[in-house]
Amino acid sequence: MPTTEYLKIPQDRVGALIGKNGETKQKIEKLTKTLLDIDGEEGTVVVSPTENMEDPLGVWKTNHIVKAIGRGFNPETALKLNEDDVYLEIIKLTLYIGKSKKALARQKGRIIGKDGRTRDIIINMAEVSMAVYGKTVSIIGELENVMVAKEAVEMMLNGSRHKSVYGFLETKQNDRKMKEFNSIIGKHNDKIEFRDDLDD
Repeated sequence: MPTTEYLKIPQDRVGALIGKNGETKQKIEKLTKTLLDIDGEEGTVVVSPTENMEDPLGVWKTNHIVKAIGRGFNPETALKLNEDDVYLEIIKLTLYIGKSKKALARQKGRIIGKDGRTRDIIINMAEVSMAVYGKTVSIIGELENVMVAKEAVEMMLNGSRHKSVYGFLETKQNDRKMKEFNSIIGKHNDKIEFRDDLDD
């Protein structure tokens, strides 16, 4: 039986986790068949399995849903983590830039971009969801897409110009489209008939 897990989220995200009249908490519990015990003052959350929990990864997935809400995602996006092929990646900015508040603000500004443009480009081109909150940048999506978005963020944290990052994202997007195209062609290959005896 899956064990209970304990985690802590920022106090200012507890309200988002609980939701209006406890709606978000109840929605998570119903979907994952787990129980959430939330301490609003401490920001601690205990995730426990219920007897009718069918998914052996239920507690682990709920842990990630709670973490995602704690990292700034809205609950609807966070709940996608209940799906088997959706992942959460949390990048700690302090690992790249130390603890300087000035450096942190500057790097967050670079990742978000003017009017959120850079963040939107990463989200659209990598096909992920992204939240910049506190000292972290978090990404939700399919594993391959999450890794692309993570690399784009890391490129910026390591000093790459925006133009280089956009070029990288465009290359990866084209690769993904080509892969999708090839898989569609592969599936229908036996149904496609090439003929050269047709009249012009």
